[in-house]
Amino acid sequence: MSERVEISLACTECEKRNYKTTRKPGQEGQLTLKKHCPSCNRHTVHKETK
Repeated sequence: MSERVEISLACTECEKRNYKTTRKPGQEGQLTLKKHCPSCNRHTVHKETK
């Protein structure tokens, strides 16, 4: 069973960390998802942060 790593997702426009999720530890690259930002009040790209 593979252990998953917990990460935070931050809005690229307002820089606020809005979501937490998990990913595989061996996965390459930075995770990016389009999610709703409550501060911006619209859908924006959220990038992985530590």
